[in-house]
Amino acid sequence: MTSVATPAVTPASELAPQAPAALPEPAISLSDIARAHNVRFLLATFVDMTGKPCAKLVPVEAAGELENGGMGFAGYAAGLIGQKPQDADLIAVPDLASFTPVPFIKEGLAIIHCDPHVDGKPWPYAPRVILKNALARLAEQGMQAKVGAEVEYFLVNRNDDGTLSTADTRDDAPRPCYDARGVTRMYEHLTSISEAMNTLGWGNYANDHEDAAGQFEQNFSYADALTTADRVVSLRYILNVLAGQRGMTATFMPKPFTDRTGTGLHFHLSLWSGGQALFPGGDGNSDGGRGLGLSGLAYSFIGGILDHAPALQAFLAPTVNSYKRTGATTSSSGATWSPRKASFGGNDRTHMIRVPDSNRIELRSGDGSANPYLAIAAAIAAGLDGVEKSIDPGTPSGPGESKPDAHFLPATLLHAVEALRKDPVILASLSGDPAIGSYYADAKEEEFLSWHNQVSDWEIRTYLTSI
Repeated sequence: MTSVATPAVTPASELAPQAPAALPEPAISLSDIARAHNVRFLLATFVDMTGKPCAKLVPVEAAGELENGGMGFAGYAAGLIGQKPQDADLIAVPDLASFTPVPFIKEGLAIIHCDPHVDGKPWPYAPRVILKNALARLAEQGMQAKVGAEVEYFLVNRNDDGTLSTADTRDDAPRPCYDARGVTRMYEHLTSISEAMNTLGWGNYANDHEDAAGQFEQNFSYADALTTADRVVSLRYILNVLAGQRGMTATFMPKPFTDRTGTGLHFHLSLWSGGQALFPGGDGNSDGGRGLGLSGLAYSFIGGILDHAPALQAFLAPTVNSYKRTGATTSSSGATWSPRKASFGGNDRTHMIRVPDSNRIELRSGDGSANPYLAIAAAIAAGLDGVEKSIDPGTPSGPGESKPDAHFLPATLLHAVEALRKDPVILASLSGDPAIGSYYADAKEEEFLSWHNQVSDWEIRTYLTSI
């Protein structure tokens, strides 16, 4: 039998005075952040699967409504994002960590990246949600991804007859890469972009003339995968707007000129765990004599990407025009700088995967039309499959070489779609659901056929009087 004592009661007069319970710190709101940066309007932004930026311009007075899920979008109207006209709205849920003031675009303006939700849940077709799901799967393995991106682009004018010309008419040399005069002529544009990036804390460290006439690249420091993808989307927007203010068009089209080098979007990837870099080989024993100083995990990650390379191209090179770049055999400069096979090697830019040092790998088969969220998510899925299966990529290929059994990269977008449909790992890389991969594949096949059904000038020239 348990005895229960009656507690003694202490008279109130004998109780020591108690300090009031500490109240929880109030959460900082989007409105607070905006007003602290003198922001008056917010571009509540997300991208569809093609990478098109979609946004509503929200006054700061309505920031609370945005933050509380009050901003709906008709998803079908927004673009390729898995919705039909009858579906419920996409609700833009802002990620406060992505808040990006852009006073150099418009005084008092900021971008905030949003995760589309439907019926209170993250929408699995939304590219930013897809990448977050991929990173969550990586986190389950105790790892995080860091990514750097090289954003290339052309500055062009569109002529009255619809043709393109280089915005700088004096930029017409066959090999203009790193030309100091070309950079100087574009000084105002390049420095405005550089100052914008550094104002935002992105760490711009180089601005250079690329391999083709009219082509440039402006680099910024690497970060976690989601931050880098957000920055690529923001930078494309900034480049487009600031170039437009100077009467130019900034284009990320992979191959706007037949005879010039195409535009890449190269990703530098590395895996980390608890602040520890996982790609360096440490004592060198894990390198197996391959000479690149990488860990066994890094080689398996490479093996996964190479194994799934044909299907990956549906995300890394997602347009009809993409394959004019990877299919090119030469250019006015004498090099295409785009791989044709799934090879890897050391500090050699002819490979699909370049290993510049033991800290990272560079994935070089992506082009300017790639959606950074989808491309990074799919690459992580491929690499993680290699890690889980301990795929051995073998020995690195030598300079300009590839192994006889290396996968050829797809010749067209339709070939890439067919490879995607046959690859269950990459087909399920979008939020873990192969139905989403199939939806994307169907859309890309339709895109290819839409192009294929157009009669081109080449066909008129070739066939009109050939018989």
